[in-house]
Amino acid sequence: MSHQTGIQANDQLKAVFAEAKEGNIRLIAVDIQEEELTCLDTKEPVGDWENDYDEAIQPFLKKEEPCYLFYRLDSKNNQGYEWLFISYSPDFAKPQRKMLFAGTKATLKKEFGGGHIKDEMFGTLPGDVLLSGYKKHKDHESAPPPLTDQELELELVKQQEMRTDISVDSKQSHMTGVQFPVSDEGLAKLADLKEHKLSLVQLELNIQDETIVLADAKEDVTASDLSKHVPDDKGRYIFYLFKHTFEGDYLESIVFVYSMPGYKCSIKDRMLYSTCKGPLLDVATDRVGLEIARKIETSDPHELNEEYLQDQVHPRRDLIRQKFAKPPKPAGSRGPRRLHNSSGAGASAE
Repeated sequence: MSHQTGIQANDQLKAVFAEAKEGNIRLIAVDIQEEELTCLDTKEPVGDWENDYDEAIQPFLKKEEPCYLFYRLDSKNNQGYEWLFISYSPDFAKPQRKMLFAGTKATLKKEFGGGHIKDEMFGTLPGDVLLSGYKKHKDHESAPPPLTDQELELELVKQQEMRTDISVDSKQSHMTGVQFPVSDEGLAKLADLKEHKLSLVQLELNIQDETIVLADAKEDVTASDLSKHVPDDKGRYIFYLFKHTFEGDYLESIVFVYSMPGYKCSIKDRMLYSTCKGPLLDVATDRVGLEIARKIETSDPHELNEEYLQDQVHPRRDLIRQKFAKPPKPAGSRGPRRLHNSSGAGASAE
């Protein structure tokens, strides 16, 4: 359940919202100032919504300042023009500001009128919310849901069964995965990671050669910068040395992340990455000797940050549930049980 800040729109912003329903405004930029939702600026329509989009929005996408943007589309519903609501919160913004904007978003949408909002988008980079990013967002919504690991493996097995070039030397396929050999360079970097000489090793599939090869290796990557090194349009096997503190102790834990950005990758890529994952982990643990503290899967590399890894490596413990106390006897029940003499003649009276 999200918690709201209690910050409300000021009278100026309410007046702008009322005027916007007439269709004379293309963009409304909203900020939080002095504990009020206030209008930063507005833009009038010039051309159609696509031609106006980037020019209207880009000036408000600052490197360190979050903002809300309402962008008027040209389509209508029974309440009038339809709008796109954009919540922009850059990575370099102050954490307090980001939390403030996150906790006020629902209030702002309600103030504007949810029935007018056709679509909603969140971004941390300008490219996420510019026109190209919005089109990718729409493509993502219309894309078929990604297959589960079991569905991917079943599909791959079916394809393998249909191949006619299977020989004794062919790589074997079974329900536990496909064995692609790891390149010598990749094995060497994993060994360096084991010795804590590296903090990040990324491997990828060379599908043409049917091998797993080194994609990237870094010496010093902080958890807060991890997502910047992971592509959001390609699959990756990520081995990361997570340096952190937990309950007052300094720890260095190796984390494995299987990153597969869903519809951006072909079905063949998704199937092969999924089925090669298990055998690769066997190589990493049995052959290289890595001690993997946590195995993670993600379809959004942007979520890979220190807080996310901390929650994954050290899940919050559920509170111990207290045992239910034995319920009291109902009122009017009989008193304590009395003892009776088992012999009939000498039985004591109750």
